[in-house]
Amino acid sequence: MDPKLLELLVCPVTKGPLVYDRARQELVSHSARLAYPVRDGVPILLENEARTLTDEELEAPR
Repeated sequence: MDPKLLELLVCPVTKGPLVYDRARQELVSHSARLAYPVRDGVPILLENEARTLTDEELEAPR
């Protein structure tokens, strides 16, 4: 994920920052408790495509 692109992207639900999880290929919005998939290098920033984060995932160190 291009760091410059990541600076421009925001969560479509909260308009808050996103954190790239390289291992899972996801963009994570802690404020919305959602993880958006990145498929073939393209972020899919649709709420209905995102998965809900568990409490354990939210408590894990960033």
